Amino acid sequence: MPGNNDEGFVGQLRAEQASNGYDALIFTIQQILNRVQTATLVKVLTCTNKGELAPVGRVDVQPLVNQLDGALNAVPHATIFDVPYFRLQGGTDAVILDPKPGDIGIAVFASRDISAVKSSKQQSNPGSGRTHDMADALYIGGVLNGKPEQFVRFSADGIEVLSPKKIRLAAPQVVIDASASMTINTPSFDLNRA
Repeated sequence: MPGNNDEGFVGQLRAEQASNGYDALIFTIQQILNRVQTATLVKVLTCTNKGELAPVGRVDVQPLVNQLDGALNAVPHATIFDVPYFRLQGGTDAVILDPKPGDIGIAVFASRDISAVKSSKQQSNPGSGRTHDMADALYIGGVLNGKPEQFVRFSADGIEVLSPKKIRLAAPQVVIDASASMTINTPSFDLNRA
């Protein structure tokens, strides 16, 4: 762990790690591995899409776990820009649920530079020699977020769709199969209206 050592100096290297070749090599390997990015928690700052019917967009995110210097001072990461985000989609079928500013989610980091694929949306060579870098982030949905106000819930009691504003079903044909019963609860609904 970085911090003050016995001699009063600050830094990543502890005195015992410099005492022999093996410990010095282990320290060097650990320092190299510390530069490899795998995944972290991030907060969404901006999103290019706001729920409209559009291709998957991009987000700008702020990593939430700070770096520490040798004296254990916090060093926040910079914003990661233009990060593709995950959408549950197969072909032209999708669940459109775009990230919103303030959402907390997971950023994973590709093993190679993905900039050429981001630009072309085609199989491509890496855009550079960089590896495991925050610049090659992908945003995967929300974690650690608050209570939703509208939702689709799957539970042992069935499926529930709730919205405080409106639910719209649009199709050339809508079929409702309710073999046992169907209940409509609304104070303004009248089946006898023409």
